[in-house]
Amino acid sequence: MDAQTLGGGGALRASFASHDIEAHPLRFTGSGGGYFRVWIVNVLLSILTLGLYTPWARRRTAQYFYGHSLVAGSALEFTAQQRRMVVGFIAVALLTLAYKLAAQTGQDLALGLLLLGGALLSPLIWGSAMRFRLGNTRWRGVRLAFNASWREVYVASWPVFALALVVLAVGGGLQLLAPEVPPAEERRLPAFTAPMGGLIALGLVLAVLCVIRLEYNYRSLMVRRASIGQEAGRLKLRYRDFVWLWLATLAVFIVSVLVLSTLLAAVLGGSWALLKALVPARPGMGAVLLIVAAMVLGLLLLALATAPARAYREAALFRLTWGHTGVSGIARFKCNLRVGGFVLLRLRNALFTLLTLGLYRPFARVSEYRMKLQSVTVHVKGGVDQVAGRLERQQASGIGDALADAAGLDLIG
Repeated sequence: MDAQTLGGGGALRASFASHDIEAHPLRFTGSGGGYFRVWIVNVLLSILTLGLYTPWARRRTAQYFYGHSLVAGSALEFTAQQRRMVVGFIAVALLTLAYKLAAQTGQDLALGLLLLGGALLSPLIWGSAMRFRLGNTRWRGVRLAFNASWREVYVASWPVFALALVVLAVGGGLQLLAPEVPPAEERRLPAFTAPMGGLIALGLVLAVLCVIRLEYNYRSLMVRRASIGQEAGRLKLRYRDFVWLWLATLAVFIVSVLVLSTLLAAVLGGSWALLKALVPARPGMGAVLLIVAAMVLGLLLLALATAPARAYREAALFRLTWGHTGVSGIARFKCNLRVGGFVLLRLRNALFTLLTLGLYRPFARVSEYRMKLQSVTVHVKGGVDQVAGRLERQQASGIGDALADAAGLDLIG
């Protein structure tokens, strides 16, 4: 989308104000019980087939959520061919297996080549996934599409290559900075030095900046090069909006860590005395048990601390995106998702899922999906029926759809 279009937000709002606008809140008609029946079958068959049922499970899940998502009163459709999803699953599984084998067998050269190869292929995989998912989504029989060229996809993917270089540079730098270990002590790990810590810190900062930029580039490209009929998507976001979102997420994470650490310190203050009382004859065992308990609680603390931050980021990113998205000059979206409410819902769902040993998971997923979807309202200019008829007339022929299906290497479903 060009700068003139992006800068024409005021003209677009004036255009909307001068026509009849219909507001249609999005609705989700599914239920936790309905999705539970789909989910439990998927889980059991995936276990029985050692994971080979995964592409079929994904298709059934997508069809359930699409079929119960109403946009202006009409449900979405997911029309993907199962065969293509199976091929994509096998390809990704083989690449993952090759990477793990190289890592476990210590083949540094193969590992580096796989890392670079993964960086080179990841834009192709992402672009193919967008073509596949949007190309197999329909609304009122009108097909969505992802129209970005491969050049546009690879230009937007430059942070992927920068991230791969950062990882390789940090790995090589650590080897250069590591103190030499005498031959007699080859089994010992080299001492960790301050320059090594500084290099790792610098690498983490650069890696996070690359990830933020990649997220911004991909989301912008996905919306602006998506279309329904011949009407293109419109998104008005800035890179700094994403940076602020990540900084706010970091703040939520730090606050969560501080709160949980304080609570755990208060609860576990007498643990050492308790362990010594339980094992008075073997005082060394108390220290061992305390260390094990500290490790377990540390992992639990990390999981609990990241949960609010992850929920916050997901909700804030959803609201940021859908609050600035439109479809050409015919529709625009507004989002009133309450980020704090979503975080509380996620924490409640996590607690119930833990207490039910995972059986509450489908109910949790439905409740979170419903909260996000029903926070969005689409404002349509000229009436839904008129717009739908216009989109149907713009839609390419069946032959064009078939050629578009065959154009990409659709690896992920």
